[in-house]
Amino acid sequence: MSTHGTATPGAVTSEHPASKSAHAAATTTGEDRPHDSSPFSLKQLERIDEALTMASRETGISFTVYVGRLSGDTRATAEALFPRLGAKAPIGVLVAVDPGQRVLEIVTGQVSVKRLPDRSCALAALSMTAAFGSGDLVGGIVNGLRMLSDQAGHPARLR
Repeated sequence: MSTHGTATPGAVTSEHPASKSAHAAATTTGEDRPHDSSPFSLKQLERIDEALTMASRETGISFTVYVGRLSGDTRATAEALFPRLGAKAPIGVLVAVDPGQRVLEIVTGQVSVKRLPDRSCALAALSMTAAFGSGDLVGGIVNGLRMLSDQAGHPARLR
C-alpha cells in the first residue's frame, strides 16, 4: 500500500465496472451525520459518480472517494480506511479528503501502485488542492479522478 499526501464529510464509492452495467452506485456514508445528511447535493454526487465510473471503467482500477474527518495522523487514518475496499484493495485507489483540515491523502493498492506511482499521484493531488483552495471541492475531486485515470491508462488486456 502506498500513500501520497498533500495539505488542502461520508464516502463516495463506485463499484468496479465489471460488476455493474453502465451505471455505478455512488453512496455517502456515516461520519457522525444525521440520517440522509450529505455534504453534497444530488447533482454533485452524480458528477462524482460519473467520474468514478469512468475512471474505473477506463482503467480497471477500483477508485473510491472518502470525504470526511481524517483524525489524528491523516495518513494513518487513510491507510486504516483502505482495507474497507475488501478484495478490491490490491487494485484500489482511495482518495481521502478532509476539507476541515485541508488535507488530501491518496492511498494505492499493491497492484494499482504499479500504474499510479508517487509522481502521478502527486500531480493529481496538486491539481486537486488548487481546486479545493478556490472552493471547488467537487471539481477538484472530479478533475483529480480524471488525472489519475489518464495517468493509469487502460489495463494491459485492453491495450
